[in-house]
Amino acid sequence: MAVLFQKFQQFVTTLTKSPTFAKDPRRLQFEADINRLFLYTSYNRVGKDAEDADIEEIINMASKSALADQEKQVQENIHSQITNFCTFMDRILIPDSKSHEETSQNHPTAPRRSGLSLAIGRNASPDTKLDIPETNPLTFAESRQRLKDLLGYTLELKPSQIPHEQAGQGLFVDGEAEVGSVIALYPGVIYSPAYYRYIPGYPRVDSQNPYLITRYDGTVINGQPWGTGGETRESWSQSAQSTRSSVYRTNLSEPPSETGSDRVWKMLSKPLEGSQLGFNGEILERRNPLALGHFANHPTMGTEPNVMVCPYDFPLNEKGMRAYIPNVIFGGIDEVKMKRFGSFWFKSRGESDDGQTMGPVMKSLALVATRSICNEEVYLNYRLSNSKRRPSWYTPVDEEEDKRRWS
Repeated sequence: MAVLFQKFQQFVTTLTKSPTFAKDPRRLQFEADINRLFLYTSYNRVGKDAEDADIEEIINMASKSALADQEKQVQENIHSQITNFCTFMDRILIPDSKSHEETSQNHPTAPRRSGLSLAIGRNASPDTKLDIPETNPLTFAESRQRLKDLLGYTLELKPSQIPHEQAGQGLFVDGEAEVGSVIALYPGVIYSPAYYRYIPGYPRVDSQNPYLITRYDGTVINGQPWGTGGETRESWSQSAQSTRSSVYRTNLSEPPSETGSDRVWKMLSKPLEGSQLGFNGEILERRNPLALGHFANHPTMGTEPNVMVCPYDFPLNEKGMRAYIPNVIFGGIDEVKMKRFGSFWFKSRGESDDGQTMGPVMKSLALVATRSICNEEVYLNYRLSNSKRRPSWYTPVDEEEDKRRWS
């Protein structure tokens, strides 16, 4: 298996050096990432008992299959892993004597105010009642340990091994995870391009928030309000009159400076008339051991990342799994179609850029292992834009990849 995995890595390297990358760098970097994810997650799914011919066939498929087919397979592979994870969490937290339906009917509870609700606006009306299932009275630490017993690994936070003062807490795998494993989920509030102006601190959203991440499709996830999780299952909601929150500005007495570019952004990002920014609430499990992806650090010079980001479109009709997907959608699930022109996004009456129509999904992110990881820190290539000033601690893993990602 080790020899075959080396073939995977060689294939990826050959792909990214293809001369076709000069045509549309951003799109082709996306294709290269999907290709890698197809290899890693398919390798993980066939398992240790797969025959050599099975692995060779995956490599062959990766070189010949259409991108759309590979994307669908990646989604299926990731969803399969997350389904298993949710099953394990139910086994840990849901009392054996009661099903989801029974517990939800017997325990109506009013929403509580939380850090996440502050980030996305005021809570729903006090009259709104959300049913929170009864769960076993376990702490986050106990849930984390039990997940390790079932899954083979879990996550923990402790001081990073990266030697710079801004590294802070690092994300560590406790146990052993195979290549292609879903190591972590990226938690927090999801903003589509239609709602960028509601990200705290807009338009300089990243000036005081290091927990923002962007998908290729322009979706932004703010992991800051999730923090380190919690000790309960909670209902988190937002008002239809939600407004931007400035609770994360370091000094509220000093408003952020505004440039001419900032003013243009604001004028071009007027609130969408008639938009309903609220929803009735979501029940989320705060004792989610994998909801710590926002703590993964960028590797130091000479260290290779051991995970990569994977777009995961969680199907919202999977009600039984919803509590373990640590995200809420700002503005609700009704997608506002947007078109991109250069650096700007505009409301569109037509189809989305890919022209696809599908059921309601939550556009989240997972971190996927690019090799076996055993009792070590998790490193993610941040791929910061080379068109902006980078922090002093940032050393590019691959400067060409950074350029393609943000071209």
